Amino acid sequence: MTHNDNPLNPDRKVVAVYGSAGVLPGSPDWEIAHCVGRTLAEAGYALLSGGYSGVMEAASRGAAEAGGHVMGSAVGLFNSRGLRPNSYISELVSFDTLRDRLFFLVQRPDAFVALRGGVGTLSEISLVWSLLQVGEMSARPFILVGPMWRRFVEAFAEQAAISPADLRWLTLVDTPEEVVPALATWWQSPPDIPLRIGDESFQP
Repeated sequence: MTHNDNPLNPDRKVVAVYGSAGVLPGSPDWEIAHCVGRTLAEAGYALLSGGYSGVMEAASRGAAEAGGHVMGSAVGLFNSRGLRPNSYISELVSFDTLRDRLFFLVQRPDAFVALRGGVGTLSEISLVWSLLQVGEMSARPFILVGPMWRRFVEAFAEQAAISPADLRWLTLVDTPEEVVPALATWWQSPPDIPLRIGDESFQP
């Protein structure tokens, strides 16, 4: 079900922002998410988030205050527990299950930005990475922001059965101000990354 107070221009690219629902207003993570939402809207992007609190609310607020189109996704499980989508959303898409919401948050956007988060955020970026890796989803920008993700990727790459090509799907940046330039760079010159086909053998 979709509630839309402000129809999206079909030519406008949609950027998903993933991150923790537990981030509090006024915290450094809140300010980072607010900055990302604001700068995305100022650059002409529509913003999509999980629609609730924390990073999702901060990014939504930043985008809304900059006059951007703000999309959010609600889910019956959260609503039944008394949670409500944040008030900055202009287009709300509702789902019965977390599974359906997850696939929407991964399949709908034209690009992805991950901020500091937990298990839910990890599930989102893992699915995005996997679908890009095998080509089930067309190539698109995938940006991880901040030291948490840089350390995570370094540790994961050291131990995991992946190749250097797999890491090329990720764009790591340190600050929220780098997100929009990183998107522009990707659109101007998309990387040519070989797909992982089937159960290829891995040589560490």
